[in-house]
Amino acid sequence: MAGKGKKGQIPKGCLAVKVGQTGQEQERFVVPLVYFSHPLFMQLLKTAEEEYGFHHNGPITIPCHIQQFRNVQGIIDRELHNHHHHHVAGCFRVGKI
Repeated sequence: MAGKGKKGQIPKGCLAVKVGQTGQEQERFVVPLVYFSHPLFMQLLKTAEEEYGFHHNGPITIPCHIQQFRNVQGIIDRELHNHHHHHVAGCFRVGKI
């Protein structure tokens, strides 16, 4: 079942990202891969590319305030649920880095 299992495991169809401004506490989010094609998420990825470059080592780090990321996450989640993609909700997990 998505979202269950050993700590640190990422469910199939999901990817972990770090979110937070440089020098601030960051959180780890596990998000569905389908989010990576959404225009709002793509904008966050573009910001990450501008901040860290395309060839960044380690997990994708999105340099925005955690609450801003949660807002984008909520918008995308609502849009996907309106299109009957209920299976993606099990991917979301959050944790401190």
